[in-house]
Order: sequence, then C-alpha cells, then structure tokens
Amino acid sequence: MASGLMSYWRVWQRIGARDLRTTFGRSELVFRSSRRHSSGRVGGAGDSSTFILLTGVGLLGVGGYLVYRQSSAPNKTLVEMKKEGYKEAKSVHPEAVAEAQASTTGVPDTPGPKAEGPPKAEEGKEEEILAHRIPSQVQYVLIGAGTASHACAKAIRECDPKAKVLIIGEEEFPPYMRPPLSKALWQEREREMARALKFKASWTDGKYIDVFYKGDYVDVSELVCSAEGATSVLTGHRVTHLNTADKEVTLRGGHKIKYDKCLIATGGTPKNLPVFKSASDDVKEKVSVFRKIPDFLSLEEIATTKQSVLVVGGGFLGSELAVALADKGKANDISVSQLFPEDGNLGLVLPKALTKWTTERVREEGVNVMPNCTVDKVDFSDGKVCVTTSTGQQLKVDQVLVAVGLQPNTSLAGPAGLEVDPTFGGYRVNSELQACSDVWVAGDVSSFYDPHLGRRRVEHHDHANVSGRLAGENMTGAGKPFNHQSMFWSDIGPKVGFEAVGLIDSNLPTVGIWAKSTPLLSQPPTPAQEPPKALPSPDKLGSSEVAGDDFSKGMVFYMKEGIIVGVLTWNMFGKMDQARKVIAACKIERDIPKIINEFDIH
Repeated sequence: MASGLMSYWRVWQRIGARDLRTTFGRSELVFRSSRRHSSGRVGGAGDSSTFILLTGVGLLGVGGYLVYRQSSAPNKTLVEMKKEGYKEAKSVHPEAVAEAQASTTGVPDTPGPKAEGPPKAEEGKEEEILAHRIPSQVQYVLIGAGTASHACAKAIRECDPKAKVLIIGEEEFPPYMRPPLSKALWQEREREMARALKFKASWTDGKYIDVFYKGDYVDVSELVCSAEGATSVLTGHRVTHLNTADKEVTLRGGHKIKYDKCLIATGGTPKNLPVFKSASDDVKEKVSVFRKIPDFLSLEEIATTKQSVLVVGGGFLGSELAVALADKGKANDISVSQLFPEDGNLGLVLPKALTKWTTERVREEGVNVMPNCTVDKVDFSDGKVCVTTSTGQQLKVDQVLVAVGLQPNTSLAGPAGLEVDPTFGGYRVNSELQACSDVWVAGDVSSFYDPHLGRRRVEHHDHANVSGRLAGENMTGAGKPFNHQSMFWSDIGPKVGFEAVGLIDSNLPTVGIWAKSTPLLSQPPTPAQEPPKALPSPDKLGSSEVAGDDFSKGMVFYMKEGIIVGVLTWNMFGKMDQARKVIAACKIERDIPKIINEFDIH
C-alpha cells in the first residue's frame, strides 16, 4: 500500500453536488461534487461519469505507481504486469487455470486432434452403424463440447469416479479453449506453431501447449462397458431433440440416447448483419464470422494472402482481431479497417472518455478506425467487396469479418418445454443452474439469477468454466447455489489490458479513478519546481491531447441506484477477488475513496 503525502490533486468531473472525502496518511481531501443520473449513454448529453486524476509526489522510497514508482513500470509487457499482479494478490487468472488443463503433448498438423467423429458409412447405413457403436443409455449426457461441458465432466468424475459421461458436440474437435483463438495464437510469433494450434503459455514458463483440454477419453463404443468411470466425446453430431419427460436426446439422423442427468451447454452462434445476409453470393463468400477453430485457420490464411480486411464491430472480439490483423499487416502489408456505430472501441462497456482514449491506442497499432457509422450498402466489383457506410465513405476490401455478438443456441427449448429468457436470451435456470428435473444449463446459454445483480446471462470463459463445474457438482447431488461473480479480460494491443467483474455497461453512471505515471523524484520538490501537469478541462477528456498519459492505469466503478454493481481495472491485474467483495458488500459511491486505498491504485 502506497503511503505518503500527496502534494498535488486535481478533480475534473462532468457532474455536480456531493462530497467525496478521503484520507491519505494525515492529509484529508474533500471533493465537492454533484451527481446527475442520465438515461442516455454515458459520455453523451447528461453524462454521469466522474473522472478523478491523482497526481503528485511522495516521500522517497514509497512503492506506489504514479509518482512513487519509477517510470520503467509502463515498459513492462502486459503479461509481466499480469503475473506480478496475480502473484501479489495470491490469486489465479482464469487463463492460467485453462493453461494448466491444456494438452502439452505434440499435436499433428492442423486441423488438430479429433475425438470420435461421425462414422463413415454408405448412404442409408449411418443409423445402423450409430446404433452399433453408440450406447442407447448413458448416465450423464452433456450437450455441447466447449469449456462448460469440459468443466462439468471433470467435476462429475471428481465427485463420482465411477460415473459414465458422454459429451456430444457439433464441431469436429474435442473440448478446447476459445480465448486463444483471438488472443494467444495471434501473439505467437512462430506462425507455424500457431497454425498447429500451439502457443507459448503465458502462465507456465513459456512452454508450448495447444488449445485442447487434456482428456483421457475412451472410445464411445467402450463407454458403458468400461469397468471404471469414463468420459467419451462424440464429435460432429448435433442433438436435435430433448425429451425431458422420457429423459432422452435425439441425434441428427434419429439415434436416441437415454440419460439419467443431462447438461445443456450449447453456447451460441455468431451474429451476422442483414446487409450481408441478403447480399450476392460473391459478397457472401468474402464475409466471415469468428468463433471456432476453422474460423481462426481461415483468418490466419487471410492475414497472409489478402491485402485488405474490414472488421465490422467494435466490441471485445472485433477490437482484439482488428489489432491482431494490423500487427500481422505490418509484415504482410495488409490494410485493416474497423467500423462500428459506437463513439469508439468498446463503446458499449467503457465511459466515453476512455473509449476515445482506447480508440487512439487502436489507431496507433495501424487500424483505420471508423466510429459512428454502419454498413449501408455492399456490392461486388473486381473481386472485392465494395462497402458504402452510413456516413458516405466507401471501402473496397478483400475480406469482411463480422464481429457483432453472439446468439445463444436455444433450439432445444421448444421440444424440451424449457423456458427461454425473453430479455437476456438463453435458458432460464434456478439458483442451482437447473432448468427442470434432471436438466442443468451452463455457460453462454444459461440465464441465471445473480443474488447481487439480478438475472443475467454472461458470455465469458470464466463463467463457462465456473458454471460448468458447479453444474457438474450439482448433477451428482451437491445442491450448491451459483453465486460466483465471473470476471472477463481483454488485451487490445500492447498498451491496453483490463479485467472486469459485475455489470459493465456504458449506459450506467461511472466513477473513474486514474493514476498518472511520472518518474520517481529523488527528493520532495521545492516550491520553485514546476507542479505536475493537471488534467485538462472535461471537454478535452479522451482527446488525443491527453490520450498519452491520463488513462494509462486506473479503475472504473459502475453505479446503479447509487450502488457499485461493476468494477473494471485498467492495466491493473489480480484485483478481481477484491472487486467481487465490493459488489457483494453493496458498496456505495461515498465508499470509493476507501476502496481505492485498498486496491492500491498508486
């Protein structure tokens, strides 16, 4: 915890009259402000964001960040900063958990290892072969072969070592990690390794791993007759019908499997835009989405063979991929553009000033960012997609990548008689993630009740892992309620890394606390010394004039009805356990000065 006399403070805000009071050492500072909640987007008219800049000098030898620590800290990579943060917090990043479960054995050339795929058969003989190889009844059937099902199967086998578990997935692959597809695989400098789905693990001393979870799977035909418990993965098959009354699933092709307990973890399908879905076939061939291993392999090829790419969407995935493609473009002379309707990158989750600062960082990486516009018209000419935007700009590109969100897969709801949440999408479940008798739901497709934040649906890796594990425990009789606040993280280039938990929505009022990095002073300044630079007036927040140093490290608190419902740490890592406690304790705005002391933002 940094301590010492703060010599210089400035508070700039866009709202106005309530006291914020805090103490550092023996110095008490009172900031008088007021708060005006807005129903509009944060940062726009009626903006309700508070910005607090902490600058100043401390006594020699104090270990804080802004002026207490030497300015070499920003030269560390995000991975180094993350490792230090989690080591100090004695916590574990979800990425580290996943890497520990990843395969370290050699993988063949792409497309990678497979589990039990669709059997080869003459036309009309497939059902006969399926009936011979696939059991007609399995104790635990898990629909979907992603992280949630992997975590569920692992938990079931830990609680019931003799359990027989069958995972059924549409893809041709056994369960694998999705985050590396937009993160680690693009950062891997050995592209042949990346194309083999291998990368250097960030949290395990740089050893090579692949994206696939370790799994001691047995052949599907041996599952039921196995003397001990076992897990099988049936890939390339889709469950088309769930009969909850007879406790039976039906595969495409008609094969039926009875179950004792069932998990639905079907994830989601990437959304596309009507303007592309209604376009000509020539255009459609050059428009892609991103979700699975084949999508990564296809985009990797595009990054080495095409000259221009347009990314449509300014959220996490779109921004990560735009920066990744631009980084590859530096060597391959690729032009990367990105357009979206928001004011800036991550505009749906960040306050306006911060989203503009982030947009400048994305542009620095070589992306032609085009905010506040949408795709108005598409044509095809000379082998390229011709895009006309709502602002009248025209682009001719070799490839369009659409990253505009995920549609939860709830096609089993009707036949199964399960309730789909009309507001959040996904299957509605109770506090134990149960949708109905002997059926549980986990991951992206689960609409669950959060005791602190109300009903929610979360599309992040940590949620898939934790909810899948809890569902598995409850399927074996644990009866535990789900009350975990799942976190998410994103790295947008080499200068922007953040972690967040709770409700992170730019429509909510926010309070941002920002520490300014300055060199360590060898002694306290004399009155003749020039004071630290103050933050400009609010109308300049987020402009390129202040983008270089005012939002390099800090926190954003998201408020709802005066209560903190979300916490985002910006280039600060390992703080999510503390953030969860803040949300669970229903802290309010006046608690923020004490909270930032505990987070050691300096």
